[in-house]
Amino acid sequence: MIHPIVKFGDPVLETVTKPVEKFDDELQALVADMFESMYAANGVGLAAPQIGISRRIAVIDVTVGKNPEARIVCANPQILHTEGEQREEEGCLSIPGFRGHVARPQYVTVKAQDATGKEFEMRGEGLLARAFCHEIDHLNGILFITHLSMLKRDLIKRKIKKLKKAGEW
Repeated sequence: MIHPIVKFGDPVLETVTKPVEKFDDELQALVADMFESMYAANGVGLAAPQIGISRRIAVIDVTVGKNPEARIVCANPQILHTEGEQREEEGCLSIPGFRGHVARPQYVTVKAQDATGKEFEMRGEGLLARAFCHEIDHLNGILFITHLSMLKRDLIKRKIKKLKKAGEW
């Protein structure tokens, strides 16, 4: 089932999520819905708060569905190690139409649980490292615009305010 993507301004996006404790059929269905919702929105990552659910789980697929083997489920993820730096343009499904250059680590090692609760560690580079950081930020109630300059962030917030007033957000 495709869920609508929650947009900037909804408090769920700026709230720290609750850990996943039950790895049951309900969670499996949520994960399937998250992948379906992410692909429908042409995203490479989606955190549960982005569909209005305050749970510590995210899905990532940097191939945007082209390689089923690249699908990653991260429940209760933590960043163990980072190194290097990359500065690339970043966007967010919850802040459609807005992008900004964000500095992120070039390499990131995460520890998480898969959809069955099994722990794993994974090292990501480039776009995958960026996706790990971006989605874990979501789980901590942080949006990518937090990493932008105050000027750029305020400009985006003002434009969104205008869109809301016009009924377009």
